[in-house]
Amino acid sequence: MSGQEIVFTLLGVVAVGAGIMVVTTRRLVHAALWLVLSFGALAGGYLVLTAEFVAWVQVLIYVGAVVVLLLFGIMLTRAPIGDSADLDSGNRWAAAAVAVATAALLVTVMVMGFRDERMPLRAGGGSASELGASVFRTWVLPFEVLSVLLLASLVGAIVLSRTDIGPRLPGRRKGRG
Repeated sequence: MSGQEIVFTLLGVVAVGAGIMVVTTRRLVHAALWLVLSFGALAGGYLVLTAEFVAWVQVLIYVGAVVVLLLFGIMLTRAPIGDSADLDSGNRWAAAAVAVATAALLVTVMVMGFRDERMPLRAGGGSASELGASVFRTWVLPFEVLSVLLLASLVGAIVLSRTDIGPRLPGRRKGRG
């Protein structure tokens, strides 16, 4: 194994470990912080793959914006900050079995499909010009669909967090409680 492969493997282990901590911790804020570590490890993986632009976008957008949005969502919905028994449905063993089975299936498919294939790393493969050409030529429609989906989820989060929106009762005027 080369040095790049060792670093990439270590970053992958950190990302997977942090991802497991995201879904197993009982504190919501700690889950968001584990998510920061997982996203940071993914950004490090992009750096190893010589995709510097993608790595910085990962840091700025996901670590910077998405986690902050998640923390604002936690604060706006008045979710419990400390330990919460409501976050545990009691199906840990069934969920773990499904997760292990899914991971085994994915690893099996990837190994069978790409057994001896290697992709050489070339400098500049993740440059801004190459990525921009790909996004705005090949992936325009999925990019726009994703932006509409994110906008709809943001509007939904705002509607769910507001307590003054609801059915109006007869005899009550708008603006009065």
